[in-house]
Amino acid sequence: MSEAPKKYMNPYLAGFFLGFVLLATIYITGRGLGASGAFKSVVIQAVNTVAPEHAASADYYADYNASNPEGPMKSWLVFEMLGVLIGAFLSAVAANRVSLKLEKGPGVRNRTRIIAAIIGGILFGFGSQLGRGCTSGSALSGMAVMSFGGIITMLAIFGMAYMTAYFFRGLWIKKQ
Repeated sequence: MSEAPKKYMNPYLAGFFLGFVLLATIYITGRGLGASGAFKSVVIQAVNTVAPEHAASADYYADYNASNPEGPMKSWLVFEMLGVLIGAFLSAVAANRVSLKLEKGPGVRNRTRIIAAIIGGILFGFGSQLGRGCTSGSALSGMAVMSFGGIITMLAIFGMAYMTAYFFRGLWIKKQ
């Protein structure tokens, strides 16, 4: 018994909606979309809760807390990410794509896939702080306002992805 193919939204329609949401966000907030700021807010709130003395004495946390008197969890980016998570879940439910399944290539063990995902997530988070924003903030929002830096970022992201994919293709493609 074969599994029926799962339906996905038309990518052109999805791209149109993403562009519309991006333009609406720029119009309403004066800023583009981004995800790393929400995670930074969560980390700062955790430090404020677990180690308030450290948060008060470290310049980084003190400056952030002083510029956000309502607290880090009141940032609009936190609400944006909650909306992304809820929207993604509702979309998966509507398309009957909710499952607990570890997707991986035929040449990869579960443990390797999980470790690689964790390391990749850590590197992505670290890189987003070095680059002062994640790919959605730097590339997508940057290109929406025709920023030269946004265009260079997008070229670098896709260029590096294509160069790296060649070396790791054996992990995802079955060998003949």
